[in-house]
Amino acid sequence: MTRAGRKNETDGPERRCIATGESQGKPGLVRFVVGPDAQIVPDIAGKLPGRGIWVSADPVALNRAATKGLFARAAKAPVTVPDGLTALVEAQLLARVVELLGLARKAGQAIAGYEKVKDWLGKGTAVVLVQASDGSERGKSKLHAPPGANGFIGCMTGSELGLAFGREHVIHGALAAGGLTIRVVEEAARLAGIRGQIGGKPAGRETKDA
Repeated sequence: MTRAGRKNETDGPERRCIATGESQGKPGLVRFVVGPDAQIVPDIAGKLPGRGIWVSADPVALNRAATKGLFARAAKAPVTVPDGLTALVEAQLLARVVELLGLARKAGQAIAGYEKVKDWLGKGTAVVLVQASDGSERGKSKLHAPPGANGFIGCMTGSELGLAFGREHVIHGALAAGGLTIRVVEEAARLAGIRGQIGGKPAGRETKDA
């Protein structure tokens, strides 16, 4: 288990991606089901009824699944794939991360603002540093993510983070340990994957942006 409290992706049951053929833990995959109208439906929360069809949280894998008839093959029946499936999944994942960050903020597990984040990092309260992808590199470089593979989230813009924190724009945020943080980390990892940002590093460099 990582410092953020998240289990490794190899923990628990694994699922096989229909596009890559590789098996991995659920956090690295997006679940789909066949709806009543035989249309493929993203199941971001993993709660929809029906047999799950799993695709890696990766734009190349999603495009392959959508264009090569792989959903129909997995469902063993004719299905309809929505136009712009990758964009649809991205939008739903973003909404999910924004929602979870908002809940973490209300629960006291997430804060925003340079000085507050710096204080949490200094005290060891923060287990995850969150920074806007479009924030200035110079401004972000003076805050350093906590150690660990899951100590940084940088796949959202300042305006997207602002939605979660009830502000117009947020550059710096942080998460404390807790159940909501585990979920934010997992969903943000999937969003980063869809946006082609897996393996991204914190900008590492101090402005006093919100």
